[in-house]
Amino acid sequence: MKKAAFYTLGCKVNQYETEAMAELFADSGYEIKEFTEVADVYVINTCSVTNMGDRKSRQIIRRAKKLNPNAVIAVTGCYAQTAPDEVLAIEGVNLVLGTKDRKNIVTLVEELNTESNINHVSDIMSNHEFEELQIKQYSNRTRAFIKIQEGCNQFCSYCIIPYARGPVRSRAKDDVVREIKELAHNGFKEIILVGIHVASYGVDLGDTTLESLIMDVDKIDGVERIRLSSIEPMTLNQEFIDSIKDSKKLCHHFHISLQSGCDETLKRMNRKYTTAQFKGIVDGLREAFDDVAITTDIMVGFPDESDEEFNKTVEFVRNIKFADAHVFQYSQRRGTPAAKRPNQISPDVKEKRSKIIIAETQKTRDEFINRFIGKTMRVLFEQPAKDGLFEGKTDNYITVHAPSDIDLNDQFRNVLLERNENGIVIGKIVE
Repeated sequence: MKKAAFYTLGCKVNQYETEAMAELFADSGYEIKEFTEVADVYVINTCSVTNMGDRKSRQIIRRAKKLNPNAVIAVTGCYAQTAPDEVLAIEGVNLVLGTKDRKNIVTLVEELNTESNINHVSDIMSNHEFEELQIKQYSNRTRAFIKIQEGCNQFCSYCIIPYARGPVRSRAKDDVVREIKELAHNGFKEIILVGIHVASYGVDLGDTTLESLIMDVDKIDGVERIRLSSIEPMTLNQEFIDSIKDSKKLCHHFHISLQSGCDETLKRMNRKYTTAQFKGIVDGLREAFDDVAITTDIMVGFPDESDEEFNKTVEFVRNIKFADAHVFQYSQRRGTPAAKRPNQISPDVKEKRSKIIIAETQKTRDEFINRFIGKTMRVLFEQPAKDGLFEGKTDNYITVHAPSDIDLNDQFRNVLLERNENGIVIGKIVE
């Protein structure tokens, strides 16, 4: 039996696609191995959101060849799509596949030998069909990622993803519902709807919307939780909130990309909202759901970001009081408008600003968590932690550790939240 191993860099969409490709290999008779083991085929699913993603991708490709010099190396994902010649030039790479035709990866790999050197990347910008990659089995039975959408039409000035993923393509709602029903039948309790730009789901279909999909999934027996991946703020208008607020299964957690709390910076980023509009969205969600967690992404060091502009972001973050945040430093991406701007911010300044925002968001994270200390909340446990503790999450995405003498994986329990230890709540299970 031939062996195949996989490595995923980047986002939840990449994780979904890797799972789907692994299933294609397994269905073709391959034994799926850990990436650290010797295999006949290594598939690396790359990321290109930052320069670090590119560099990490190259490191992983070289590591695979060391594990087995005679293996076939196939490289897919965003870095492969945007820089195929660069990837193909890395010693040991046999196939560069990009972000389409992954459904044919087994056939393409089996046509190769270790001397092959094939660039199979094609123009993604002219692609207008959603590529079906379905998952039937997961190694983690607690939650399942469901890819509902591909591509992005936003063209933020710093972002390479529209060039790596192409225009918006939505998956047919019937296909999404069918996959979720099958996963629910196989024991999955939590469904996470993911995509490159989830907010765009349905715009190319004409007969469906993201909110109608959510309410259809809400009716599926066996599904107990629905989560959304990162979503753009302007999607969450009052009409959207009114459409989904009666959902019994949608988690009260929304990850809304802010990027900057300064209108001048947002305009240079080509973001499609103002800080006032963002605040209005947050206020609407908090009015609809009193326990809602609002988390976000914040970028520091965007070209031309002055001290005054950065201070506006700090103040805005303080006012919004996010439940958590992913803070990252602007990374110059070749081929994007922002990369050509003359006033690039120095690494030292970016590092300093990053630390300031992280400190602010940790304060507001603790404020949010502390609101729930002393309350009993439902937790879906996912994995062992340490010292006899199990880890899980509340509906509003608070991480909880609780002691148990039995395996709690994939189990719901009511937990009394007792204390906050650096963003993780220690609790005890109550009947």
